[in-house]
Amino acid sequence: MFDEGSGAALVVIPGVQGRWEWMRPALKSLARRCRTISYTLSPVTHLDALVDQLDGVLDTCGVPAAAVCGVSFGGIVALRYAAARPGRTAALLLVSAPSPSWQPSARQKQYLASPWLSTPAFVASSPLRLWPEIRAAIASPLERARFAAVHAGRIAAHPVVPASMASRVALMAGHDLRADCARVRAPTLVVTGDDDLDRVVPAEATREYVNLIPGARYAMMKGTGHIGLVTQPERFAALVADFLYAERH
Repeated sequence: MFDEGSGAALVVIPGVQGRWEWMRPALKSLARRCRTISYTLSPVTHLDALVDQLDGVLDTCGVPAAAVCGVSFGGIVALRYAAARPGRTAALLLVSAPSPSWQPSARQKQYLASPWLSTPAFVASSPLRLWPEIRAAIASPLERARFAAVHAGRIAAHPVVPASMASRVALMAGHDLRADCARVRAPTLVVTGDDDLDRVVPAEATREYVNLIPGARYAMMKGTGHIGLVTQPERFAALVADFLYAERH
């Protein structure tokens, strides 16, 4: 578990890979602005089990309520939490999260059908998918190379379980995300990267939440894509902190 910083409490829910360590640059930057908590997702068989897990994380940290920030698949968990636990959700942030209309691409469907067999090809193709946004987000060639090496090291040191990733995506099937959106009462910020740089969840899909959640605001991190929170962690943290502290006044 990650728990650093002081001030307003923010819990950051990782994406489908389930590892908070992959977000370390963003968490460190956020912790300089607020109390930042993150954790590893448990393998579960239904979405509300992840709601219960987040209850346990907040209880362990002694936090009665927090802003809840979900990254990619973590946004589905954050949305469900805000709908089911309004008293514990001070604010909701959805970062490049799949929307009710989102559907996996053909490549993603192939991975989900046979996660263990598809993992080598998935890993091998990831740099090609992410490089355009890394190149756009980081100006210096030397810094790009350094980022790529360090990020690859984080992934290697904290590997995923392919079957768990596939099962998390399956949790979305049959769940009424629109009904959850209608139940959200917390101030909400929806964040995406550029439309042409997110090759994982289209930015236009994430933007659907702006119309589905009452009063939701929208911010784009131009020049970034799906992993803008780690390619430009200071910029991401400043955006989040501005929203959180504006909501407290």
